[in-house]
Amino acid sequence: MNSSTHTVALDAPKSTNPPASGPNTARLKQLFSQYKMLALLIAIALIWAFFAWKTQGGFLSPRNFSNLLRQMSITGMLACGMVFVIISGEIDLSVGSLLGLLGGVAAVLDVIYKVPLPLNIAIVLGLGVLIGLFNGYWTAYLRVPSFIVGLGGMLAFRGILLGVTGGLTIAPVSEGLVWFGQGYLSTLVGDGLALAMFALLVFITWRQRQNRTKYGLPLAPLWRDAAKVIAYGVGIVAFVKVLNAYDGIPVPVLILLVLLGVFTYIANQTVFGRRIYAVGSNMEATRLSGVNVQGVKLAIFGLMGLMCALAGLVNTARMAAGSPSAGNMGELDAIAACFIGGTSMRGGSGTVLGALIGALVMASLDNGMSMLDVDTYWQMIVKGSILVLAVWVDVVSRSGRR
Repeated sequence: MNSSTHTVALDAPKSTNPPASGPNTARLKQLFSQYKMLALLIAIALIWAFFAWKTQGGFLSPRNFSNLLRQMSITGMLACGMVFVIISGEIDLSVGSLLGLLGGVAAVLDVIYKVPLPLNIAIVLGLGVLIGLFNGYWTAYLRVPSFIVGLGGMLAFRGILLGVTGGLTIAPVSEGLVWFGQGYLSTLVGDGLALAMFALLVFITWRQRQNRTKYGLPLAPLWRDAAKVIAYGVGIVAFVKVLNAYDGIPVPVLILLVLLGVFTYIANQTVFGRRIYAVGSNMEATRLSGVNVQGVKLAIFGLMGLMCALAGLVNTARMAAGSPSAGNMGELDAIAACFIGGTSMRGGSGTVLGALIGALVMASLDNGMSMLDVDTYWQMIVKGSILVLAVWVDVVSRSGRR
């Protein structure tokens, strides 16, 4: 009698607490996880349609589209590095201040010391890598939480920037440096770039089919791959044509496209990229399998420092000056771009393309609300709310897979 009563008592919680989500909800979560990129593209289309309606088409004009892409390029550069940091299970809060510091150094070397542009760029990029490795050493080898290292860097680098610039704007920078932030490719070069991108897309698709055939993996129907290539090709042509309708492809956008290709290749086609995901998914198991986890994290922070240096150069070039307030809140935009783009806050999941689409979402909101003269505080409220929503979506979609 007591035994049966005890059994009922143990089983009662299971029967009185059914799963919160039924089969339909679980299926919806699974679909969202599989088509997260499509959901992001639909979100961008809705944002653009809304702002185009409110601005009577001005938002989608070639000039504003060019400005929008130049505006997102700096956040996109930071997001390229930040996505690897977050995938590995870490965070870096110093990237905005480091961007400002390295951009300020570039301005000082250019305006005050008249350092030749190639040497200036080499110094700033090298300094960015060294500072990134310094941050990574504290996290990977001295075991200081990356949150604290980033927080300390955010304060220290901003202070150093004020000391380097004397709290003053350093201007005007040379025309050669300005070209990196304000220059455009000619129409002919833009058309050639579109053709090259389409040829590369065809080659990658053909190579993937060849590899799948070689290893006996199932192949998608040829018509499906062909349709996908044609759809992407139409997108590439439309992208270039719209930008050529203004002044051409902006140089910062070209740099960002190159970074997209390089970082995507690193993530998907290299041993180092696979180790980044492995470290974020299960660091202890990765370490026991013989991977130098500390070295991987050190390299990731070195790449993050390099992206801060590149973004700092482009930001200084875009403003034609080194400002002591440059990069302010840049770390939050980069982190938000990664989370909106589907990078998991728990690590082990995310894509470079998703992070850049997230950066485009943030830039679209900034640009559209500025065109509508929305108060700054409302812009901050909207962006903060979207960040929280993006993390909540990640939590919900992951809980559906457990």
